[in-house]
Amino acid sequence: MKQGITAQAAHRQYEEGILAFRRQLADPTLRARFGGEIDGFMRRCALGVWQADGGVLTPRHVEFYNAIYCKGSPAPSALYWELSSAVGEYPGFREPEFFRRMREDDRLYGRGDAVRFVDLMTLMLLLFAAADGVVSEAEAGFVNRCADQLLALCRSDGLTSGKPALKADEFVTRAPAAEPAPAPEEPEAPAPPEPTLEQLLSELDGLCGLEQVKKDVKSLINLVKVRRLREQAGLPVPPLSLHLVFLGNPGTGKTTVARLLAKIYHAVGVLSKGQLVEVDRSGLVAGFVGQTALKTSEVVQKAIGGVLFIDEAYALVNQDNANDFGGEAIEVLLKGMEDHRDDLIVIVAGYTELMEKFIHSNPGLESRFNKYFYFEDYDAGQLLDIFRSLCAKNGYALSREGEERAGEMLRALYEDRDENFGNARDVRNLFEKAVARQSDRVARLDGPTREQLMELTADDVDPPEEG
Repeated sequence: MKQGITAQAAHRQYEEGILAFRRQLADPTLRARFGGEIDGFMRRCALGVWQADGGVLTPRHVEFYNAIYCKGSPAPSALYWELSSAVGEYPGFREPEFFRRMREDDRLYGRGDAVRFVDLMTLMLLLFAAADGVVSEAEAGFVNRCADQLLALCRSDGLTSGKPALKADEFVTRAPAAEPAPAPEEPEAPAPPEPTLEQLLSELDGLCGLEQVKKDVKSLINLVKVRRLREQAGLPVPPLSLHLVFLGNPGTGKTTVARLLAKIYHAVGVLSKGQLVEVDRSGLVAGFVGQTALKTSEVVQKAIGGVLFIDEAYALVNQDNANDFGGEAIEVLLKGMEDHRDDLIVIVAGYTELMEKFIHSNPGLESRFNKYFYFEDYDAGQLLDIFRSLCAKNGYALSREGEERAGEMLRALYEDRDENFGNARDVRNLFEKAVARQSDRVARLDGPTREQLMELTADDVDPPEEG
């Protein structure tokens, strides 16, 4: 058996992950239900992980099982024969009750807790799989099936994150494979022409709103251009950091602008490739010792030549625990920024107040991130423009009444906005629901015309309440 982490370390990692997630739950009722049910749910999952691996247990598995509890909850005290019986009788994976309540809460308030929980569960189950120092393919397969089952429930409720879910496959312990024989080279198809700087700036100008951000981007381009001219003229140039902080609420176009900036930097010769690599905490931080540095290093390598965009970057800093693995990810990230300073740009993004705390949490971050772009919320008129744009791009036509109804709903959404306001994400949710209602309506028509297939009516946008 390979040497794995200790049960004490596993308990610490489990408790830190669960408590950090629980603190993020806004609804106190849901938070209490989650706290009361999570340990029992995770212990049942551990039984399934070990059954999938053949059900062969060691005293180490018993220690791990008895370490699955949070502060304030009773610690289990299972014996070897009790755990062995429980693993053999594992009935199969079932959705926990708190997850159903979590999805209801997300639907009502536009939160993303359910999808984030699936990533948390994946990391915790991998932690249990590592009890013997090895994550087998059978264990990873079980973890993926559990995650897929919960994600299917999220999708059925219209809950998505826009980011790929964490997969257990990358954590499987594999023996070194023999080098495959090189395949015969095939002629490559000609690459499409790269967009010019003028085309990229036109695309930037075409984005809805974001007037100050557009000015900031153009000012940054001018700074780079003049710096190049001074170098060519033999004039001194001051040190320049092109790493950026994007501040603002979700759905304000931060990822879109980051993708354009990667291409713009490439067009002006700052970056060699111009690709965008997008991650959040789950893409950098692993659930057990020794994996975070490798995981973050792999992400940095993929981003060389382009832009690494870290969304919700503040989640890398755990103010309550100085030993959180997020700190390790930050140190690896800072080293990568230094080693590849001529061909890697990092953009960190998130809520204004939380991002300021993140930047000031580490002197290395403060010295590298000194340019801030603020993304303001879209107003009611801009939200309606985004809705119209979604209709046009997807081949739908708003009726006059449908446009009026959409305008009324988006104006109310903007005027009543709170910390959960999703900006363009809320508009996309409204559009997708309207399309679903329109599909139900048109499917009942006998031989619908092209116009009927395209039209979104007021009732499609906002159906009348059933009496």
